[in-house]
Amino acid sequence: MHWQTSRFLVDLRSPQVMGIVNVTPDSFSDGGACASRDAALAHCEQLLNDGATILDIGGESTRPGAAPLPLSEELQRVLPVLRHAVTLGVPVSVDTYKPQVMQAALDAGADIVNDVWALRWSDTPGGLTGRDVVARHGSCGVCLMHMHGEPATMQVSPMDGDVLPQVLAFLQAQAQGLRSVGVDAARICIDPGIGFGKTVAQNFSLLARQSELLALGYPLLVGWSRKSSLAAVTQRSLAAAASLDMLDRMVPSVAAAVLAVERGARIVRVHDVKQTVQALAVLAAMQA
Repeated sequence: MHWQTSRFLVDLRSPQVMGIVNVTPDSFSDGGACASRDAALAHCEQLLNDGATILDIGGESTRPGAAPLPLSEELQRVLPVLRHAVTLGVPVSVDTYKPQVMQAALDAGADIVNDVWALRWSDTPGGLTGRDVVARHGSCGVCLMHMHGEPATMQVSPMDGDVLPQVLAFLQAQAQGLRSVGVDAARICIDPGIGFGKTVAQNFSLLARQSELLALGYPLLVGWSRKSSLAAVTQRSLAAAASLDMLDRMVPSVAAAVLAVERGARIVRVHDVKQTVQALAVLAAMQA
């Protein structure tokens, strides 16, 4: 299995580690760590030294309760970092839901669009969408993610019932819609959206039954890194989980990444690249 992107045909026979570059002051897990251009550029290079095979650059936080960011500010954050990242020899993803940011990133050489809204968002009714941008580009990779609601409210009213058939139906419909406008299946991967409008139990249900998502035939990208559900199941009380330092979520994050790969994920989106790469090497040795 391969994933077609703008400049690279990504070989998914081995799991790919997507390193997160949050050019934000308010990301839920590392807000401010890469808020400056120089810090973000250094972080890109460090992630590659640690073993990342894809870089994912985002300028707007989509944590629960996050407020939208003006278009101009997102472009100012993302583009300088992205222009440097595309010189580093690996696929570069832009993490955005705004069609204008997607277009600017692709014009600057980005390989992948990673969108929590699955290309549905537009700033005006009937206006330009991510689907329009991706369809006319012709070769970029795209990740379609399931999100219930929107970042500002998604955890206030999470999903009801068995989430897997709902997630499955949504991702199938979005992928089919993209293919109907001429996007080749080889360019598409899917993401169940861990933590995006789902309860702790629902997130772990998606992990336990993750293999059912593979029936759609698209590569699976999963992002468990530092999510609050990990704190919820590793701490003895809700108060302890709420106060858990993000770095203390590293071990459960790596465990979740390994479990996701063991259950068929081909790309894991992570903060702790070095530790994840090491853990996946152990998994690969066992499987061999």
